[in-house]
Amino acid sequence: MRFARHRTDQGPRLAVLDDEDALIDLDTEPDLPALLAHDGRLRSAGEVALRTRRRVTPWAGADLMAPLDPPTVRDFSTFPEHTAGVVKMLDPDAEIPAEFWEIPAFYFSNPYATVGPHDDVEIPPGCALFDFELEVAAVVGAAGRDLGVEDAADHLAGFVVLNDFSARDVQFHEMRMRLGPAKGKDTATALGAVFVTADELADRRSGPSYDLAMEVRVNGELIGQDRLDNMAWSFAALATYASRGTWIRPGDLLGSGTCQGGCLAELWGRHGRDHLPPLRPGDVVTTSVELLGGTRNRVVPGPPRHEILPWRRP
Repeated sequence: MRFARHRTDQGPRLAVLDDEDALIDLDTEPDLPALLAHDGRLRSAGEVALRTRRRVTPWAGADLMAPLDPPTVRDFSTFPEHTAGVVKMLDPDAEIPAEFWEIPAFYFSNPYATVGPHDDVEIPPGCALFDFELEVAAVVGAAGRDLGVEDAADHLAGFVVLNDFSARDVQFHEMRMRLGPAKGKDTATALGAVFVTADELADRRSGPSYDLAMEVRVNGELIGQDRLDNMAWSFAALATYASRGTWIRPGDLLGSGTCQGGCLAELWGRHGRDHLPPLRPGDVVTTSVELLGGTRNRVVPGPPRHEILPWRRP
């Protein structure tokens, strides 16, 4: 099944999509994580809505939101070609770190930074190197702790497109402290309009992932493209590592990390800083992933940066 959330006169509503992509409102709360917390409840609500069709909204007339407000966002690194390009931005001789093949490393992103598939995105204060990152995120369905890889896939309910907007100059500055990224990833994470349950992708299963085409464009110009099954780590492996020594819970997002060619930083690392300009106000970033949909966000000016200083220096 496929689900979307949209704004209505009665507030946000969660809806199931029919075969013609019309939104059929569920007769329940618009909280996807709460529905995922009860096995079978989301599917049951969707089946009832498709049968009764109490409120139907054409796709073209829907004011679409992110399909969920994730309680946590873990963003991994799973595409080796992407990593190989990004590391060269700071060191032209750098290679993929050995650790890439040892653990599916991730950072915690800001769930409050979630924006909808068509929302405007502000440039972060003080940022001159604004970037996008094309990804797919798995959405946790059943809670779990210390999961094994053989069991972890059963804890993933479905998938959504993710565009992790990044302030690269801010990110690289703060990471000199061997911490982060933090403020470099703190402003906007756009989610695709549609949450797609895992069973919808079963016939596209390929190795550790799914055989789905991915692409990102800026102002209509194709910037990068890849396939999701070029991941080196499976989504089950991401869930296993995320749950090591702690809990993952319904609605948590596990990002795939950026695909090859899916961001400017990688292309700057491969071809030089003059290869493509950073995002500027007025630019429109469009992502798409087969069967999952995509995002279309316009970049707008952000607020000024307020100076902060330490209260003492050595």
